[in-house]
Amino acid sequence: MKAIIPVAGAGTKLRPHTYTQPKALIPLAGKTILSIIVDQLHEVGITDFIFIVGYLGEKIQDFVKAKYPHLNCHFVYQNERYGTGHAIDLAKEIVGSEEVFIVLGDTIAEYDVQQMLDAPYSILAVKRVDDPRNFGVAEIDADGFISRVVEKPAIPKSNMALVGIYKIKETDFLFTCLKKIIEQGDITHQELSLTDALECMIQQGAKFKSFKVQNWFDCGKKETLLQSNATLLKKFGGKVLGQDKFENTIIIPPVSIAEGCDIKNSVIGPNVTIGESTLLNYTIVKDSIIGSFSKLYDVVLDDSLIGSDTGIKGETRSLNIGDNTDIDLG
Repeated sequence: MKAIIPVAGAGTKLRPHTYTQPKALIPLAGKTILSIIVDQLHEVGITDFIFIVGYLGEKIQDFVKAKYPHLNCHFVYQNERYGTGHAIDLAKEIVGSEEVFIVLGDTIAEYDVQQMLDAPYSILAVKRVDDPRNFGVAEIDADGFISRVVEKPAIPKSNMALVGIYKIKETDFLFTCLKKIIEQGDITHQELSLTDALECMIQQGAKFKSFKVQNWFDCGKKETLLQSNATLLKKFGGKVLGQDKFENTIIIPPVSIAEGCDIKNSVIGPNVTIGESTLLNYTIVKDSIIGSFSKLYDVVLDDSLIGSDTGIKGETRSLNIGDNTDIDLG
């Protein structure tokens, strides 16, 4: 089985970080979003991957080739971002008639991948959400089969959201429906939607079983990315490399610190991920993600997302404060 991972999106909700770094390569709990996805699939034996790349696609290629030289990887460019349906259609020549496992490049979930692979039907992964209007929505019958899927409905008839994980057995059927919606120009919310192709399959008799994931981590914007980082660190624990070399520094778990960091006179944690070769001095940081090769001096950070190769230097304040005083330095 081949896996298709579309990672061509611009990640506009995470700007300015995604001006220079693909969203899939943002550090998260000691890994990257993309490496978490690939590792999940590789652990159950998938070795053939198709990455649909576009914006900053060369960085995706460099990362995958360096980290996964043992995998059979294909890179397909989506030069015009017409949506997930268009992205998947670009892989049809490589896929052929094989079953495919599709995971959107910003989708991290906890689920039994092997159980999903072993299922006798095509599978759409779902998760109950409070407000499904911003997602693809699945209407599910009493036996767990999906009777209808709709992309971002104004009035949802279900609160089961499609999380972006799909196992497709009838691959030829999928590409036939993709070709149909592309030729007809069926545009939903300004894109050619994979959800519309799945609905085309369902209406023509294809059977899809729903599969409920345990947890679904939203990596689409800063606030939810930091929440996902904290949750994953608490669940799996952090990994701190070189802690014995950190001078006069307190580490409050869970924390993930990559190799090559130089940290002095600082307090790190909880819920902090720090990339490789980063320097921190006289710094307090919690609930944050800091990229690689950055330099932070004399700063206090909370709920912050700091890119790679960044320099931050704070102010030194001298205060003489009397009793019963309340000061907010911003």
